[in-house]
Amino acid sequence: MYGKTTEVSVANETRKQYQTLRYFPADNRKYCYTLKVTSRTRYLVRATFLYGDFDKNNVYPKFDISLGATHWATIVISDADTIEVQELIILASDPTISVCLSNATTGQPFISTLELRQFNGSVYFTQYESQFYLSVSARINFGAESEAPVRYPDDPFDRIWESDSLKKANYLVDVATGTEKVSTPMPIDVSIDERPPQKVMQTAVVGRNGSLTYRLNLDGFPGFGWAFTYFAEIEDLGPKESRKFRLVLPGMPELSKAVVNIQENAQGKDRLYEPGYPNISLPFVLSFKFAKTIDSSMGPLLNAMEINKYLKKNDGSLDGSVIASVVSLYSSADWAREGGDPCLPVPLSWLQCNSDPQPRITKMKNYLNCFAYSMVLVLSKLSGKNLTGNIPLDLTKLSGLVELWLDGNFLDGPIPDFSGCKDLEIIHLENNQLTGDMPSSLAELPNLRELYVQNNKLFGKVPSGLLDKNLVLNYTGNVNLHKGGNKGSNSKIIIGSSVGAAALLIATIASCILMQKGNKKYSKKDQIERTMPSQRLVSSLGDAAKEAAHCFTLSEIEDATRQFERKIGSGGFGIVYYGKTNDGKEIAVKVLTSNSYQGKREFSNEVILLSRIHHRNLVQFLGYCQEDGKSILVYEFMHNGTLKEHLYGPQTLDRSINWIKRLEIAEDAAKGLYYISQQLTDKSDVYSFGVILLELISGQEAISNESFGVNCRNIVQWAKLHIENGDIQGIIDPALRGEYDIQSMWKIAEKALMCVQPHGNMRPSMSEVIKEIQDAISIERGAEAVREGNSDEISRHSVHSSLYMGSQDLGASDHYLSIDDSIARPTPR
Repeated sequence: MYGKTTEVSVANETRKQYQTLRYFPADNRKYCYTLKVTSRTRYLVRATFLYGDFDKNNVYPKFDISLGATHWATIVISDADTIEVQELIILASDPTISVCLSNATTGQPFISTLELRQFNGSVYFTQYESQFYLSVSARINFGAESEAPVRYPDDPFDRIWESDSLKKANYLVDVATGTEKVSTPMPIDVSIDERPPQKVMQTAVVGRNGSLTYRLNLDGFPGFGWAFTYFAEIEDLGPKESRKFRLVLPGMPELSKAVVNIQENAQGKDRLYEPGYPNISLPFVLSFKFAKTIDSSMGPLLNAMEINKYLKKNDGSLDGSVIASVVSLYSSADWAREGGDPCLPVPLSWLQCNSDPQPRITKMKNYLNCFAYSMVLVLSKLSGKNLTGNIPLDLTKLSGLVELWLDGNFLDGPIPDFSGCKDLEIIHLENNQLTGDMPSSLAELPNLRELYVQNNKLFGKVPSGLLDKNLVLNYTGNVNLHKGGNKGSNSKIIIGSSVGAAALLIATIASCILMQKGNKKYSKKDQIERTMPSQRLVSSLGDAAKEAAHCFTLSEIEDATRQFERKIGSGGFGIVYYGKTNDGKEIAVKVLTSNSYQGKREFSNEVILLSRIHHRNLVQFLGYCQEDGKSILVYEFMHNGTLKEHLYGPQTLDRSINWIKRLEIAEDAAKGLYYISQQLTDKSDVYSFGVILLELISGQEAISNESFGVNCRNIVQWAKLHIENGDIQGIIDPALRGEYDIQSMWKIAEKALMCVQPHGNMRPSMSEVIKEIQDAISIERGAEAVREGNSDEISRHSVHSSLYMGSQDLGASDHYLSIDDSIARPTPR
């Protein structure tokens, strides 16, 4: 079993399953649990996560969870003492399923519980279940008598029915006046297989004033989902009393004009009626209303609700069955127990995969192989794995294979026919116990350039086709294997390519050594003269002359910083020091922490990327140093201080930055981030920018290292609580003294909340954020003109004169559209 277990101490948490957890390294591997299931059977798969600050790292973890090849969710921990729950409803198609943790962005992946619950019969049947899972977004028990959820034994399937009394940010808010909880001790007649638990159906909410209104966030949406409501008439209605109502949704086309009459639809009192939509498009923030009809004497009633999102299944890598067959031969081996799809969400540790939607395996390589392959699949790290028996014939079915490394094992038998693997370039089979002839089919591989079969028990003649090919060939150590056919020219090819590779390696090492020694020959004066005008990268960074940064020596850095005397900042990636070079240029020197980079390659890539970035809104990158185990980045020094110092540092004692200036700072910063995203063809960190926007609004500090720790999460949760409850005044910086337009403030606050959504696909692009900031600036300038009495400026910005109304009045019927039969009709299950 991978990972380590540890105990967790959380106040008031007495449940045994949440007092321990298992955590895993934050590396590029995936860590999987494999569960046995019955094929063609539906299951509820539930994973829970209670952080409890188990690692004492002061950084909230963020990582991915997958079911097989399908990305299930990104786990974003925002509170150490809150349990994060993820649930999937699946139709099993194989005898096992794998649940995998991977791709840690911050902290370490961990898991508290993993549960599997089997359903009966046709519960949760959908016509799309062969292509989609159901991801649970909401399962609500309305009228609950406490905050405790209802689950097993009340629910035989151990579904968790959350109480509507539980208070969460933007969850079941905008409750209509006159909403009242009701309950009954009478048994409720529910169906045998498809029932919500009776305990859930014995409670409800009633709209005494004629309506029930709610607003809630739906995890994973917008998208298509499965939504059902559950009704049972649990009040005693008089002979002349009736309860009829409709579902209406704000801002959506008509979906249904059907009137709910619970007793009539359920054919009696205390009986279940469950209308719903098996496929409906829903937004992230769902507002809904049940409103009584004109001829109804009683307001609407609601017992429970379930909403699930359709999660598209990923079919996985095309070579999955082949690898499963290979793994089955070595099921007791540590490397064979990793589990999950061979390539998704990340490859097995001994594979590399291409980037196709359905990846292929291209390489099995040696642990010491250093080459980077971006578009190949590598079956790679089976060197020295104590493999026995014949080379698995299934490997010959890997049509995309580029490299095969099986050296240093105990494999015997013949070399199989790899002629179906047309892309094979490198084969390493040395140091085994292979027997038989060398297959002539190896010579037919059009791209083969390296073949190593030395130190085996092969016999016969080396095929002439191999000797005629321009490749590196080593067959020594096979006593009974002899060269045949043309040999003169080919021996030169073999020797030449081998020597060439060695010479290249020696030249690379020598250039590094000579560069280090050469630097020591120069006086400090010579070094400083070479410092600023020249820009070079050592050979480990490659030849990138146009984009190269300057390489500082460690002695230059130490002299400039006076042995790292003055610390001017710190973060999750390192400490920043003030420095001044001999020519008087002031610099900021960031000394990276040892765990910030996994090695020279990562640091080299970072330097090359930073060297490409030149923008007036970004601090200029000057160079780097990598010496004596230190990795250092050098930037220009900014005299005016940091945004932090101006917002809540000593400078605020004299005067604070006004709102319009804060908006302009936000615009400049956003443009800088947008530039980075365009240069690197990657999405910049919108989440971190959302935190900056909240800082600008509130003047409160998110003590944010680059990996975003506890206090960063706290400012997000604190701000969300106020903003989603319509209380923006509760977070506005008092230092602004009311000199702002409330509409521009709301615009930025709402965009900040969108930026800090837990899932990346819910966040806006940086270009959208820039547009919103520019609109807010326009609004603010118009308001500023009003304050100063400039009528021309007012007229130019009159388009923005409407007021932000906060939460909509859900009782106003104008906001709702009734539902059209032609688009969708609610169906009882």
